[in-house]
Amino acid sequence: MSRLTRRKLLMFFGCSAAATALSPKIGNFLGSSEVAQAQTGGLSFTPLKLAHPLEAYENSPSFVPLGIGGGGNTIGAGVDVQLQSYEYFDDVIVPPEYERYVIVGWGDRVFPNQEEYFGYNNDYLSFIPINGNPDDGYLWANHEYVSYPISSLLGGDDLAGFPTTDQLVLGLDLSQPTLFTLGEFAYNQGGSIVRITKSNGRYTPVADDANRRVHLLSGLGINSERSDGYQSVTSWGTASYQTGDQNFLIGTGPAATEVFPLSSDGLGNRIIGTAFNCSGGTTPWGTILTAEENFQGSVTEAVQPNGIQTGYDEEGIGFTFGLVGEKYGWMVEISPADPSFVNRKHTALGRFRHENIAFRIEAGRPLVAYMGDDRRGGHTYKFISNGIVSSPTDPNNSQLFEAGTLYVARLNRDGSGQWIPLVPSTPTNPLSPREIAEAELNAFGEAQRDGRIRLPQRAGIAGATEDGGSLIVDLTNDNVLSDYQGRTLGDFYSSQGAILSDAFLASNLIGGTPSSRPEDVEVHPGDGSLFIAYTDNAPGGDGYPDSRIFVVSKYSADINAIQQFGGLYRFIETNSDATSTTFSWSVFEHSGEDGAINGAGFANVDNLEIDTLGNIWGVTDMSTSNHNGFRTGAAAELREIDHTATGNISSLTGVFGNNWLFYIPVVGPNAGLVVPFAYGPPRCEMTGPYFIRNRSGVDETLLLAVQHPGESSPIGDGVILGRTIEMLSLDGTSLFNQARSVPRGSSWPSNIGYVGNPGGSFNGLLPPRPSVIGVTRRDGGAFV
Repeated sequence: MSRLTRRKLLMFFGCSAAATALSPKIGNFLGSSEVAQAQTGGLSFTPLKLAHPLEAYENSPSFVPLGIGGGGNTIGAGVDVQLQSYEYFDDVIVPPEYERYVIVGWGDRVFPNQEEYFGYNNDYLSFIPINGNPDDGYLWANHEYVSYPISSLLGGDDLAGFPTTDQLVLGLDLSQPTLFTLGEFAYNQGGSIVRITKSNGRYTPVADDANRRVHLLSGLGINSERSDGYQSVTSWGTASYQTGDQNFLIGTGPAATEVFPLSSDGLGNRIIGTAFNCSGGTTPWGTILTAEENFQGSVTEAVQPNGIQTGYDEEGIGFTFGLVGEKYGWMVEISPADPSFVNRKHTALGRFRHENIAFRIEAGRPLVAYMGDDRRGGHTYKFISNGIVSSPTDPNNSQLFEAGTLYVARLNRDGSGQWIPLVPSTPTNPLSPREIAEAELNAFGEAQRDGRIRLPQRAGIAGATEDGGSLIVDLTNDNVLSDYQGRTLGDFYSSQGAILSDAFLASNLIGGTPSSRPEDVEVHPGDGSLFIAYTDNAPGGDGYPDSRIFVVSKYSADINAIQQFGGLYRFIETNSDATSTTFSWSVFEHSGEDGAINGAGFANVDNLEIDTLGNIWGVTDMSTSNHNGFRTGAAAELREIDHTATGNISSLTGVFGNNWLFYIPVVGPNAGLVVPFAYGPPRCEMTGPYFIRNRSGVDETLLLAVQHPGESSPIGDGVILGRTIEMLSLDGTSLFNQARSVPRGSSWPSNIGYVGNPGGSFNGLLPPRPSVIGVTRRDGGAFV
């Protein structure tokens, strides 16, 4: 029987032991028996051979890459499952049955105004076909943040003097901390809309008046109407795109009417820009919901009881341009195909560090959206609209995001769960540090960060003398919890809009489960169950994941002890009703080396995609500073990798090498097996997997964003790093040493011949550029 059948399907579907008995249940999971029957064969491609041992290699041949450009050898099933040496290359490597190509890259001048350019660090991707034609449509790409080597200001001391990509690619000097440089950093975030058409099997950008940028300083021109000292801050340079325009956004929902009119910018329900855009979702009517994630580093996150910021942090982009914090951290709706659509932030969906959104949109039912707050101790959310969906493709459905109820998930250790509403009447009942730190306290007698949880600070409660921001409650002061109990949210916030503006702290206050950086969320098209990528279980400054639900440490010195690098969870709504206030949850795949207890063979799963056959695709988001056991920077110091260590051993992710893309078939002989499909260039993260379907509705092209190749490292200059890495055997009984080599930095995609049409000159250097690629089968046809 397959791995998923053996370990998971019996639990998920309540069946007996035989595979034949499971077949009808699998069909129900996928939504039709025809789909299940179509996938009863083996793999349709050769799995990519990665550095670490995987069960997939025991029964399938695997492809060993030997250089950039796709060259390599195929070896037989069970051959060299545990490699004694492994070399990574500066490229996106895919199985031999496929080809990858660059569609568009950072710095490309693909807009009507040739001064404008495609932004940095692309993340969520989508494709909106024009008139239903899958060969012609609008590409949407999020731009999340900026990082070295775009500017020397973003690098460490040991990177001083190395070439950067600002002048090479853009022809701009971003080396000084000026208004101009900060403005360009802001411009490089947000999103890009580019029309792409398919010719000879490949998508390429084409000229279109609808090609445009949406960025953090969109609408900066309205600053001229202010009276708080920012009225002169309406540009950041002399180029036409650097002069503030009137393309501001608006808000909808409770915060737009109850909070934004109080904002110190005096601009009411008008908002300058969107940025920090991580993942997102695409509606059936052709709009994009893009997620504002890590806004806290640029604008103020802390708010007062009325929902407005506590004040400017006197550093960074927010202070420089007068961006008030309460207007960032929302889900933003944009229509790529309609430039006249007024981009809007839907405040009914809550303000937190949004990573993603997934929908259940059914005619005659409320619209339901699921979201995650990507921080340590962040929460999982559900929104239920007040209104009803008439037709799933009706553009008027956008109005359903404007009114409804936001709920936070409470996970119980018995596998049950509740959705708790964030409304003024909800009782306060925060979890205690001793509850959430139980597992680590039992193992070590102490807990990381003392099991902290953050609660809203209010004068007269727990000894606080000021209103606004947060109070840390941990094992050293948990006696103050009694001050927070027996009240309601309405005792802490002056309006529904204020509650939503502080959703993270409000969720802690009412007993939502602090979780492990919920990143992507996806609704399975077969049965409506929710798959959630909890990326990293380690506690942090914002909070402590509930250790009764999430493995927050390596609790044992055993070499095969369970590891704490996140996992893929599944929620099933009671009676499959998306509007239910109860659900069940289970772990679909746990992180960790394949030889570790419950290990699925990956670490830090992030963005997900579910194909039309119901199979699950996922990319990993291992920290750049851990890749292959090397720190970032020019020195690339070694990180210790010790399988007998206990506690938070993040360095152990170094065994997994570069970030990569995997595939999990849900039926057939390989059901539940984690099958490697691709890896990316050094120090990159691959994000935003999105399938474009052909006219028959079959997945044909996979879009992938290659984010920050060569991040925090010198531009690829031929330096190869080498080390020995301690690896866990596939059966978990022993350790072996592997000789690992990897380029220190990256030159991708310049090193594979992609030039595009950037504004600068490479001057003989090959700069790394975040880019969007397409992946297709060499022989055409269905992707799998």
